[in-house]
Amino acid sequence: MNTSLKEHLFTIIFGADTKAGKTFDIGLLIVIVFSVLAVMLESMPEIEKEYGHQLFIIEWVITICFCIEYALRIWIVRHKFKYIFSFYGIIDLLAILPSFLSIFLVGAQGLITIRALRLLRVFRLFKLTRYTTESNTLIRALKASREKISVFLFAVLISVIFIGTLMYLVEGSDQGFTSIPKSIYWAIVTLTTVGYGDIAPGTALGQFIASLVMIMGYGIIAVPTGIVTAELTREKLRKPSVKKCSECHHAVHSSDARYCHTCGHKL
Repeated sequence: MNTSLKEHLFTIIFGADTKAGKTFDIGLLIVIVFSVLAVMLESMPEIEKEYGHQLFIIEWVITICFCIEYALRIWIVRHKFKYIFSFYGIIDLLAILPSFLSIFLVGAQGLITIRALRLLRVFRLFKLTRYTTESNTLIRALKASREKISVFLFAVLISVIFIGTLMYLVEGSDQGFTSIPKSIYWAIVTLTTVGYGDIAPGTALGQFIASLVMIMGYGIIAVPTGIVTAELTREKLRKPSVKKCSECHHAVHSSDARYCHTCGHKL
């Protein structure tokens, strides 16, 4: 009976392809969003003063719900430590830990510490990623793109160092380019089209170089977007399933898969 209960709970908590699993996910999504909204409202002095007690009660009700969910996840999984130290396991722990730490950590800077710890509850927002299939697709696309994006970022780093050094030589300290690092900062701000305006070239040559850097910025923004978009298209063509393996919890399988391609367990 204990085994059958665990299997039933596993289907509800970890499964997204059943009615019960979808209902559980939707309910938890609502609680997560409501919790983050409560944190935001609590940061507003006028709301906290008027409804602080009610928000405190709501917070602890939500914390208890997350504690029960976390305990159930640990109880039903076969590889408990693997789940606890996984990305989602750490996020689940961070969702409940700040509320308890804020009780015990007191001192001269207690109020600041409590506020900082309670603000860490926004980590609950990361729990949303578990319940959207598209987030898994995006994560896989980013992982597949990491080598190309890394090479691209390295090329951008070399470019801003070269541009910053050049502008330091052209403009000099009279125009605010007092050092190469500060000139590199200007190059990054200009290349990303942010343009704070705290440093600006004053010579004709410097303005010409700045114009070229601004135009380059539009092309540079498009490169990583194109890389990730191409990988997303490939992921869409693979048509992954949302079924999770009850043995290793791997969730990406082809639509006709009968066995987990990670551990071989029957799906």
